[in-house]
This record gives sequence, C-alpha cells and structure tokens, in this order.
Amino acid sequence: MPAAASAARTRPLPRGRSRGSRAKAVVKPPLEYSILYTATLCLMAAGAVMVYSASSAESLLGGTGDPAFYLKRYVIVGVIGLVVMQLCSRVDLKVLKHVTPFLLVAAFGLTVALHVPGFGVNINGATRWIGVAGFQFQPSEVLKLAVVLYAVQTLALRPQALRTLSGLCKPLLLVVGAACLLLMVQPDLGTAMVIAFSVGALLIAAGAKMRHLGLIVIVAVLLIGVLIVAEPYRRARLFAFIDPWGDPQGNGFQIVQSMIAMGSGGMFGVGLGESVQKIFYLPEAHTDMILAIVGEEVGVLGVSVLVALYGMIAYAGLRAAKAARERYQALLAAGLTSLILCQATLNLFAVMGLAPLTGVPLPFVSYGLTNMVVLLIGMGFLLNVASGRSSTARKAARPKQPRLRVVKGDATGDTRGDSRRRDGRSRGPGTGRGRRAAG
Repeated sequence: MPAAASAARTRPLPRGRSRGSRAKAVVKPPLEYSILYTATLCLMAAGAVMVYSASSAESLLGGTGDPAFYLKRYVIVGVIGLVVMQLCSRVDLKVLKHVTPFLLVAAFGLTVALHVPGFGVNINGATRWIGVAGFQFQPSEVLKLAVVLYAVQTLALRPQALRTLSGLCKPLLLVVGAACLLLMVQPDLGTAMVIAFSVGALLIAAGAKMRHLGLIVIVAVLLIGVLIVAEPYRRARLFAFIDPWGDPQGNGFQIVQSMIAMGSGGMFGVGLGESVQKIFYLPEAHTDMILAIVGEEVGVLGVSVLVALYGMIAYAGLRAAKAARERYQALLAAGLTSLILCQATLNLFAVMGLAPLTGVPLPFVSYGLTNMVVLLIGMGFLLNVASGRSSTARKAARPKQPRLRVVKGDATGDTRGDSRRRDGRSRGPGTGRGRRAAG
C-alpha cells in the first residue's frame, strides 16, 4: 500500500470532532421558530408567577388552605402541555390533515354531550365543563381549535370556494355557524367570538373577496345583536360595559374592580404580591381577570411587556406563514396565529373596559387548564410550520448532492484508471504517482 494512502487512513481527526459530526451538520432553527418558542416560554413563566400571586390569598383563606394550590396545577398541566407541544412541532403535517375531520366530529360530540343530564358540570349558570378525576375539561376549547384546523384544511383543498359566497358558506361557514350556535347555548359568547374572529382573519389571509366578507360581517353583527337582546344576562353585560358605574355593586361590579386595579398600579405597579383587589374584591382574579392583577402589581410596564410578547408571536407567526412552501402550511400558520391573537386581544380589551366581559382567558397566562393545553398544541403546529420539519418541506429544501466518481488506483497502486493528463494526452511511464513512489 502506498505511503500516501496509509497516511490518509491513519490521519487523526481534529480535536472536538467525530466522524459522525462530519456527516450530520447541526441545523440552526429559523428566527421565527426561536421567537415563537421564546415568547411562549416567557408568557408561561409570567403566568406561573401571576397565577400564584392572584390566587394565593383566595386559596389560603377561602378555599383549600394551600396558597400554591392553583400554581401546582398550573405547573403540572403546563409541563404536560409543553411535552405535547414538542411532539406536535415534530409530527408530519400529513398526520394532522388526516386527524382533523375526526377531531372536529369528536369536539362537536363532546360539546353536545354537555347538555345530557348528569354529564356536564354547571358553574355560575353556565354548563361548559366535564368533570374528570378532579379536573374540569372544557370541550369548547377543543372545538375552537378543531374548527380553525377544519377551516384551514377546507380553504387549502378548495381555493375555488373563495370565488363565490355560496362556496364560502357550504360547508365552511355552515360548520362555523353550527359551532358558534352550540357555544351560545352553553352559554359561551366569548369562545364563539374567538372562533368567528379567527376564521374571519383566516379568510382574509386566504384571499376572500372583501364584499363577501363585508356581507358576512353584517349578518354576524345582526345575529349577535339579536342573541344579546334575547338573553337578559347578555343585555346586563352590555349595559354594564356602556356604563359600569351606573350599577357598581351589581352588573358593573367586576369591570369597576378591574378598572380600580388597573388604575391603582400606575406606571410601575404597587409591587409583586401587593395587590389589594385580588383579596375577594375582583372576581376570577387568577383566570379571566388576571391582566388586572398584572396591571395593579407591575403597572403599565408589565402590561406592555405582555403585549410585546404577543406582538412577537404575531410577527413570527405571520413571517412563518409568508415563508411556508405550501398553501396548507401558510394557512395553518395564519389560522393558529389568529386564534392566539384574537383571544388575547379580546381579553385585553375586556379587562381594560374597551369591550364587554366575555369570560375569555388570557392565552398562556391565565389559569385555564384546558385552554392552556389546547393553545400549546396549536403553538406546536405553528412551530412545526416555522421550523420546516414537515416531509414536503424537507424534500423541497433538500439540495441535490453531486454524484461522486470513483478514481481507480488511488489506494492499490493501479494507475490505469488515471492514465491521462487533464489535456487528454497520455501520461509517460515516469510521471506522476509512479515516479514519486519510485523516489
């Protein structure tokens, strides 16, 4: 064996590198992926702190006697949700396409089952939960995600449906309308509004005609107006929104206490754990109204940080939708981003008195176990699109490797496969590798 070949085989690898590292290069995740992941973890960390602060006094004095009761449940379910989010960020999106119809049927079935006597749990006059082993499961949260996924799949597979109003209505808007009607019966106007706004934003992203969207909005506003007028408690909430100080001890109590909390915090807040409104003044302080406690304890600065984190999700989610290689992936990123942002915006406006109270939790921050797990699943699929891990994206992005041609005689001394010069002339008997070996 020639000396050059044996030296090549025995040459040591550079320090810190292995043979496997040469074949497998470390791929850095895209910027959108990193932004989405970081914003989600920051929101959950802020949520854990604020859930403990907002619920500790109520748990200790009027509940379980354990000030960390809600925090423990939040952390346990949050860890489970993060694991599921990781799995969803790595699964092939073809699996999601196959599962979506079954998920939609199951979500409708569970929502209908709430009205079966003895099956649903009624809390504060609303039947929205199913009790399982000490935990309360909310089917409307699953229905919310399932409807958005169904809308994404329908608009991706049938782009011609955007051309006509009848194409939009059948079957997409009929399914959305049926879901909203079921939610209104519970009653759960907030989740119905989140679904309506999310699907509306998705239709805009898909390229629906503005005149069709305008007609749909007019019809939806008229229907919502009729439903509000027909239900006494909805009329009371509307009047409380218009003039909360007209009945500060009755229908306007919650929004008045929320305004007091937000106003007491000022720019920098009264300090973590120093809130007064959370001690039996502000109802649902650790769930729907947690933003008011954030405003009281860390002020406008803390609220601005949360808004900035949601802005990061909006920026990265829309960038991922724009960079997606397929229509389905683009619409999936746009739909899931809209779902998170519409819910966050509705909660922000309600707590600050800019919209009627609807009972919608703040995504990733409020104590709402079903809502948190469902939105983490949605974030997992959004991360999936942002990372480009789906099989179709990998195939499209994979560069073609050049075919290597084997040169005979490098290691055996046989130079017949390399007997010509670059200019095409044959080598002489005393040139090249043979002369070097002889020397």
